[in-house]
Amino acid sequence: MTENTENTQRQNPVTGPVLVTSGTGKTGRRVVERLAARGLRVRAGSRDGAVAFDWTDPSGWEAALTGAEAAYIAYYPDLAAPGAPEAMAEFGAVARRCGVRRLVLLSGRGEPQAVVAEEALRSSAGDAELTVLRSAFFAQNFSEGALADGVHLGEVVFPAGTTAEPFVDADDLADVVVAVLCGEAGAGEVHELTGPRPLTFAEAAAALTAATGRQVRYVAVTEDQYSSMLIDFGVPDAEADMLAELFTFLLDGHNATVTDGVKRVLGRDPKPFAVFASEAAQDGAWGGA
Repeated sequence: MTENTENTQRQNPVTGPVLVTSGTGKTGRRVVERLAARGLRVRAGSRDGAVAFDWTDPSGWEAALTGAEAAYIAYYPDLAAPGAPEAMAEFGAVARRCGVRRLVLLSGRGEPQAVVAEEALRSSAGDAELTVLRSAFFAQNFSEGALADGVHLGEVVFPAGTTAEPFVDADDLADVVVAVLCGEAGAGEVHELTGPRPLTFAEAAAALTAATGRQVRYVAVTEDQYSSMLIDFGVPDAEADMLAELFTFLLDGHNATVTDGVKRVLGRDPKPFAVFASEAAQDGAWGGA
């Protein structure tokens, strides 16, 4: 990015409204909180909220985007899922009609199919400025996601083998989203966001053990075993198979390296996993020690 481009962004900051899709989700609610704290007008999109937004019902997208200056896009279940490129193409077309000028898209790191969805959005959004954030596995998946119950019970079950992953803190990601949305740094670029160092799931379990004061162990399972577990938990068969296949692919080692994406945007280092675990334990994420 050139100095002139950065100056233009600062001279034309987003003042709102800003649509946050999946506004009650892991990253969406953090973005909503941060934007609101800055005094920006925020539309927290969700299926049952004041601003109706449902990725399975495009008929409501135009109402959510009309008058919005910017949008944070967090697609469910994943940009690598079937149908995601079509959804991104349609969302971009609606955003273009509504005159949205700045888009920030949450994407997956090392996901070729997600790149297809990214490009579908880019092609359909016209002159809107698009920033893509390709994120590593969230640390908060252990405290707020599907793995939280396992941590509480002392056993994290996942198809990761001995592969290391540079877990990124969702608070860091939300800070990056807000900085980009507000034009402070990194807008219009592609950023890969990771934590400061890679950890295996066994090492992550050891950090969780230290933080909670309870033994937490990692149990490696196969893709098929994990899919069956998800189905037993009520996840539809096709989605369970897709997620198990995706996690197995993402954790084959090709994402084990660390990037400086967080520091390039925020000017500071990302939060270490051990710090996340300690803070989450203190906040009662797993019911206390």
